[in-house]
Amino acid sequence: QVQLVESGGGSVQTGGSLRLSCAASGYIYSRYCMGWFRQAPGKEREGLAIMNKDGTTVYADSVKGQFTASRDNAKNTLYLQMNSLKPEDTGMYYCAAHSKWGGYCNDSPLTSLFDYWGQGTQVIVSS
Repeated sequence: QVQLVESGGGSVQTGGSLRLSCAASGYIYSRYCMGWFRQAPGKEREGLAIMNKDGTTVYADSVKGQFTASRDNAKNTLYLQMNSLKPEDTGMYYCAAHSKWGGYCNDSPLTSLFDYWGQGTQVIVSS
């Protein structure tokens, strides 16, 4: 059974940094497209960074240059380094996975493509 568990969320002030982790188990991690998503209060879930099995990543314009995703296939873990945080970065952060294209994402952040989701980790950025 595929399991994704996020951690690393918390409360920070504007300008601060956080590093989120997503530990994966129950499947061959290296064969999956992985993604980070955010759902702000009252808004739809949006894709922030989607990563192919080889580590190549596509970022949403809203976080390009501010967030950096990485994956360690040996540790079955996905990371999201978030810098220069702003109040509008507040939300629940999720990691997700699918294997529709053998570990490639085809640059698509559509939430409907992702079959497996973690429970989320909360990020609150105060001004």
